[in-house]
Amino acid sequence: MTEQQLIEGCKTGNRPAQKELYDTYSRKMTGVCLRYVSDRETARDLLQDGFVRVFTSINSYSGAGSFEGWMRKIFVNCALDYLRGADVLRDAVDFEHIAEPAEADASAVSQMSAAELMQLVQELPAGFRAVFNLFAIEGYSHKEIGLMLNITESTSRSQLTRAKQLLQRRINELY
Repeated sequence: MTEQQLIEGCKTGNRPAQKELYDTYSRKMTGVCLRYVSDRETARDLLQDGFVRVFTSINSYSGAGSFEGWMRKIFVNCALDYLRGADVLRDAVDFEHIAEPAEADASAVSQMSAAELMQLVQELPAGFRAVFNLFAIEGYSHKEIGLMLNITESTSRSQLTRAKQLLQRRINELY
């Protein structure tokens, strides 16, 4: 089936189409979930919640833009709902002026695989990881992140800076 046929099948509640859509995208969406939570069990729960949301809201997909991008946004929002519920940013500190981190050794970063780098991102504290992913991977602005996580723009900036500092320290320690 083509992607459009899958979408149409899911809009009519066709179970085989839903299963094929799940089989097609579950691996990628698990990766999205794992960027925001560090344990696989929680990621699996988010994956299930995300697909329930996809299937219940698929009629709102207008066909404009990438379907995968539309789905990814649902999964990111699922993960953020979980993080907000877990109140991972309750200890976030709003630093107006925070020193920029020293650059990581470029040769160290070039020696790392993408999987190794993503593992280091997963080891970040949940609040740092959420802001880092939203900014560096999803491309949201600090203003948008602040609205999504109910924090100030400057808190978003400081969380990103602290995430970068931790990542750079770990990279320098390992390489």
